[in-house]
Parts: sequence; structure tokens; C-alpha cells
Amino acid sequence: MKLITAIVQDKDSNRLSNIFIDSNVRATKLSTTGGFLKSGNTTFLIGIEDERVDEVLQIIKETSSTREQFMAPPVNLDVSMDAQVPFPLEVQVGGATVFVLPVEEFHQF
Repeated sequence: MKLITAIVQDKDSNRLSNIFIDSNVRATKLSTTGGFLKSGNTTFLIGIEDERVDEVLQIIKETSSTREQFMAPPVNLDVSMDAQVPFPLEVQVGGATVFVLPVEEFHQF
């Protein structure tokens, strides 16, 4: 048995949750925040049999897309007002960060 921890962008979480339900994958959904843009994320905790790990990883990979997003660079207040105001930068966000860990024991009460 394995524990899969998958961190995805909020924009992908509902669709991923629905696919997990359709695929009979039990997942606990947690609301989390973090990352480069300090944006909303969703963390899924999934206990799954060893033989289904690849299936779950494929579902996550196909559902969690990357996208381009604009962000405003932080303003440095130590510079004079004559300095140029930074323009928004286009960065790539999304996708998924996934950890697969072995589970020594599993109990469901």
C-alpha cells in the first residue's frame, strides 16, 4: 500500500476530485496555500494499493495542467521614486507536485 500526496492548483481540484470518484479512488481533499505565487492549492491524500499507483499518477498528470499567469513583481521600497515600476511577469503555474510514500499499516474503522 502507498500514500500519495498530490498538491494541485485550486483550478484543477474539482475536476480531479470528480475523476477520482468516477475511478473509485478514495481521496481526502485539503485546502492549502503556498508556492511561488502564494496561491490557493488543494492537497489530496490518497491511500492506494501498490498496483494502482501508476493509474492514479496518470490521472493526476492528465488532469493537472500547467498554464501561464501574470504576476506583479514585489516592489522594492528602498529605491528612489525615479526607479522604473516593474511590469507584470508571465510565469508558468499549475501542474502537480506528487509524493509517493510506502505505508507500513493501514486501518479503516
